Amino acid sequence: MNLLKSFFPSVSTLLHLRLLFSAFLLPVYLFALSQVPEINWQNAILTFVIWHLLVYPASNGYNSYFDKDEGSIALIEKPPPVDKSLYYFPLLLDLIALLLAIYVGWILFFAVLIYGLFSKMYSHPSVRLKKYPLVSFMIVFIFQGAFVYWSTYASISGVDTLFGWNLNFTIAGLICSCLIGATYPLTQVYQHEEDSKRGDKTLSLILGIRGSFYFSACLFLLSGILLFIYWDRLELIENFWLFLIVSAPLFILFLTWFAKVYRDPGNANFKNMSRMTLLSGIMMLIYFGLLNII
Repeated sequence: MNLLKSFFPSVSTLLHLRLLFSAFLLPVYLFALSQVPEINWQNAILTFVIWHLLVYPASNGYNSYFDKDEGSIALIEKPPPVDKSLYYFPLLLDLIALLLAIYVGWILFFAVLIYGLFSKMYSHPSVRLKKYPLVSFMIVFIFQGAFVYWSTYASISGVDTLFGWNLNFTIAGLICSCLIGATYPLTQVYQHEEDSKRGDKTLSLILGIRGSFYFSACLFLLSGILLFIYWDRLELIENFWLFLIVSAPLFILFLTWFAKVYRDPGNANFKNMSRMTLLSGIMMLIYFGLLNII
């Protein structure tokens, strides 16, 4: 009976799922949706539900259960204490995601399965890939970016990616990875002390606060170059200029924040990180949302 109760989420567990944070990964889905020539809307809706309402929240919750953060985490300034339901409820979400993915197709099923396995190895103390800076970065870079783009595109288009692969398809996935990777170290710049206590050598901790900003700037620049190549190859270069216009407020905030941090590292705090993450998420949602309208 106690085990059964653990599958029902507490208020604390629902907060740790960080559903709003999952919305910041929505641009990858929207990009894939905008590039599919003929959309299977049933699969498109199910794929959205699987990634954003099941897989991502499950991954967030599972990670929080083992981290047991006392300091601020993404979008939660004062995380509540974790309980056992934060372990079991994400597993239930993963199971539902796998069952729905079977209905959509074998590509999404294996994508959800592989993503789930790596997200658990990322956090679980027996493996805890999170404590290895390069490995943890590559997991986020690949699996939250290109991996989700490719599997989402295949799922909502019906195209078998084993046979429908081309250069544009590859570049689109890399664009997503670079945009995700650019924000990754910035979400860690205020957690150096707590990460050090746990023995997690995050990428931001290795790079240092200033190095994290330089690294993010380089990846964001690379994503811009790839976007230029992508839209130029499709003869839709106006979509690149739209990206620059929509991203302008993001560039300004990034440079302003970096200037403050350069003068005083204390400005690499939760409040400024949340402001940057929120604006970045909104601008990318607007851009990739507009691509679907266009």
